[in-house]
Formats: sequence, C-alpha cells, structure tokens
Amino acid sequence: MDNILAFISYIQDFNGFSVMLRIILAVIAGGIIGNERGVHGSAAGLRTHIFVCVGSALTSICSLYVSEVLGFSGDVFRIPASVVSGIGFLGAGTILVKSDRSIAGLTTAAGMWVTAITGIAFGYGFYTGGIVTTLICIVNASLLTRIEHNRIRYMRFYVEVNNVDIVQSIVDKLYELLNNDVLIETIPAKSGIVGNVGLEVTISTRNDFDRIKKELSSFEGINYIVQ
Repeated sequence: MDNILAFISYIQDFNGFSVMLRIILAVIAGGIIGNERGVHGSAAGLRTHIFVCVGSALTSICSLYVSEVLGFSGDVFRIPASVVSGIGFLGAGTILVKSDRSIAGLTTAAGMWVTAITGIAFGYGFYTGGIVTTLICIVNASLLTRIEHNRIRYMRFYVEVNNVDIVQSIVDKLYELLNNDVLIETIPAKSGIVGNVGLEVTISTRNDFDRIKKELSSFEGINYIVQ
C-alpha cells in the first residue's frame, strides 16, 4: 500500500516521468474519442482528436513548467482557459447546415471540446478526472448512441415535383397515403431545374421507406424521391 501511495504521489509531482505519462494518456484519450467520430464518417477523426488532446495537455504542462521549474509567478490556468474558449472555433468548423436544413457535426464539435478539456486535465495531473471522462465518452459512443438511434420516431425524405401546377395535388396524395401524420414543407428544387418544386416530408413515426417510395413513384409528376 505504501508503495502504491508513493507511486501516486510521484506521478502527481511535476517530473520527467509524470510529463511523459500525461502526454501518453492524452494520446490514448484523444485516440479513443476520435476513433468513434472517425467510424461515423466525421472529418475530425482519430488524428484530429489526438492533436487536440495532446495540444491541450501541453498547455497545462507548459503552465506548470513555467511556474514549478522556471519559478515565474502567474496564473497557471490562463493558457488552458484560452484553449477552452478557443477550441470552440475549431469545433464550429465541423458544424454544417445541410441543403435539407438539417444540422450535422454538433456531436463532433462537442466531442472536440470534451477532448480538449480531458487533455487539460491530464496535463495538470488530474488523472482521475481524465480517465473517468474518457470512460464516459466510451459509454456515450457505444451505448447511448444506440439508444438514441432506437428512440428516433420520425423519418424524413425529399420529393421533387416537375410541375408547379400539380404540387397541391401531390401534397393531397401524400396526406392521404400517410394518413395525415406528416409535415410537408415546400423548398427550392435541389436539382436546380427551373419549374421544379421540392417537398421536404417529415413523418412523426418510423415507416418502411421502400414501401412509401414504391407507392409515390406511381404518382405522375414526381421526378425522384430520396431519403
């Protein structure tokens, strides 16, 4: 027990071994979080999150180095605090508003923010906080993501009509086919073809898209249907 306590005290001190340990843990944590984002097709994947986590850890380490080794007085939280706010600009670059007005990239942006703070925690030697946060991210990625997907109770698809004069009749047919349990929004045609009209269709319950597409394909005036 005494050896364990002595080792814990040693890695919490600012020394060469603890610095290497903190950076290695930052690499591992950033890799774990980034790998999950990469699997889901995010541009900010494994390498990006490792860079963010290691860079954030190094800001904490540099602050401690200036204070503990060089003996300069000052606020050791100033540089890492700038990282917490500055990482928001990097995360904002991953948030996209798609052509169908849905928003993508929020989870990646939040993950990068958490990754940065996890790196800061490791840089200060707050191993417990960094490890627990990484474990929570693992649970969030593996378990809660599945639960969230299973709880989705709506479906959205896009219909393009090739004649503005028949839009209302198509809308009426959609309401009839989907038992009025639907929200239909008129938007500019994604194809860019003059005279075409786009319909953004949202159903509040999950349905068989293939079946719906087959039935809608029989309607005259519909160019294509995509989910």
